[in-house]
Amino acid sequence: MKRLRLFLSSMTGRLFVILLVGMMVAAIGATLLAEARRQQEFERQNLVRVADRLQGFVNLLDGNPELRPRLLAVGGPSVRLVKDDVRVGAPDLALQEVLAGRDGVVAAATVHGTSMRTCMPPPPGFLPPPPRERSGRPRERDPAFTPPRCRLVELKLSDGTPLRLALESPAVARRTASAFDPWFLSLLVLAIGLLAYVVARIASSPLQRLASHAASLGHDLQRDPLPVAGPLEVRRAAEAFNAMQLRLQRHLGERTQMLAAITHDLQTPLTRLRLRLENVQDEVLRERLVGDLAAMQALIREGLELARSAESAEQRAALDLDSLLESVVEDAAESGHDAVLLQGCGEVLMLRPLAMRRLFSNLVDNALKYGRSAQVSACRDGEAVEVRVRDSGPGVAEDELEAVFTPFLRLETSRSRETGGAGLGLTIARALAEKDGASLVLRNHPDGGLEAVVRWEAPQWARPR
Repeated sequence: MKRLRLFLSSMTGRLFVILLVGMMVAAIGATLLAEARRQQEFERQNLVRVADRLQGFVNLLDGNPELRPRLLAVGGPSVRLVKDDVRVGAPDLALQEVLAGRDGVVAAATVHGTSMRTCMPPPPGFLPPPPRERSGRPRERDPAFTPPRCRLVELKLSDGTPLRLALESPAVARRTASAFDPWFLSLLVLAIGLLAYVVARIASSPLQRLASHAASLGHDLQRDPLPVAGPLEVRRAAEAFNAMQLRLQRHLGERTQMLAAITHDLQTPLTRLRLRLENVQDEVLRERLVGDLAAMQALIREGLELARSAESAEQRAALDLDSLLESVVEDAAESGHDAVLLQGCGEVLMLRPLAMRRLFSNLVDNALKYGRSAQVSACRDGEAVEVRVRDSGPGVAEDELEAVFTPFLRLETSRSRETGGAGLGLTIARALAEKDGASLVLRNHPDGGLEAVVRWEAPQWARPR
């Protein structure tokens, strides 16, 4: 049921329902209309056949006056002379209209409905008369046949002789199949359902591609443009999206170039300032000024690193994740820090090697700065891959686990300010992770310390699984 609600809430599902209902209504309406027209044509052809029999018999009577008494005594096909008074019903305008279009004396004939007893020949004298039809509950009719009818036709021959003829329409078999035949409806629904689903998928696929490309653009601004193909509206949307991507790339490039230029231009005055600070006689003041200058240089470098992390155009390559983590941990251990790789996952993924090295180096350095140790492990969790970097520090308050990713934010209650830094390390790490399709979260470990988790829900495997 949840999957059905999800499907119906999507563009494909809504188009499918609209097309299915609309096409079903149109198909059933057209079928009923065709059935009604077919029934009308069936009735018309039946009236034409009845009129042909009547006209043939009347023409025979009109053209043979000498044989007329014998012909009337014998009668014609479903036609007999009426001598007695009979019950006259409502006019039969349909047959009368057909006769009016004929040549001869039948064109002026009047037609009325009458009882079936009028069309029945009189029985021989030695047989009793047939019983009258009882009034009350009507007889059940077989839907497979058009019931017989009896009509009273009154006309005058060419010589003025009036005639009253009983014209019988015998029962006629009709087609028993109807528009609501179960097999017919089943095939109709199946065909319309398949057609509606295919059309809905075709119509919604450009929107799905656009949504997928937009979601991927947030992780990789340098990805290939959206293909411009399809209907006019889809091409215009793709062109607008590609233009937006190009403007974002240009804006980010200009920002990075500006930061790089500022950094480059500041190097010379900062170097001169450092040389002049060496001439300060007060040793305590000199150390404070040099420390402030170093913090300023670190802030500039990390700001430039943050800008470059979002703009990097490094290509992905097959990367052994365990080898990368082992290399990062060994570099930290050789520098005299407490860093260890507890577990590997044995996976080779399509990642950006330099960006991933910078990501895990930032996380390990962060753990060593504020937690005095770094324990790194990697594992496979179903179709996902996780890398965890845990320290042995005091951790972070639960309501501040997400706030630490804010640029330039430092938490005094949970992190020592003596270690320096500009508050951009975790911001840069998350930007690098998201650019490669991963997520980066922080959580307090149950056994103490803070744990950073990098997780790929659907990684790009470098080798078949």
